[in-house]
Amino acid sequence: MSDLDEIRQRRMAELQAQQAAAQNQAQQQAMAQAQQQEAQAQFEAQKKQILGQIMTPEARQRLSNLKLTKPEMVNQIELQLIQSAQAGSLRGKVTDDQLKVLLRQIAGQKREIKITRK
Repeated sequence: MSDLDEIRQRRMAELQAQQAAAQNQAQQQAMAQAQQQEAQAQFEAQKKQILGQIMTPEARQRLSNLKLTKPEMVNQIELQLIQSAQAGSLRGKVTDDQLKVLLRQIAGQKREIKITRK
C-alpha cells in the first residue's frame, strides 16, 4: 500500500505543478493582451489628436462617415495624412474638398470588376 500511496502522491504533485504552470501561462497571456489593447488605444488617441490638428471639422466628419463602410480605406488615408503632416508637406488644414480629391485618387487605384450577363 505504501508504494501505491507514494505513486499517487507523486502523480498528484505532477498534476498540481502542471495546473500551476497552465494558470501562470494564462495570466501572462492576459497581461500581454491587456498591454496590447492599451497600446492600441493610446495609438488611436494620438491618431485622433493629430487628425484633429490637421483636418477641418467637415473633413473629419466625412472621414468618420466613410469609416462605417470602408474602414480599411479610411485607415490608409489617415496614415497617409499623418505621414504627410509629419513630413511637413501639408500646408494648413486639410479641407473637405482636398479630402474628396484624395478619396477619388485612392478609389481610382482599385480595380473595378464589371460582370455582364447575356
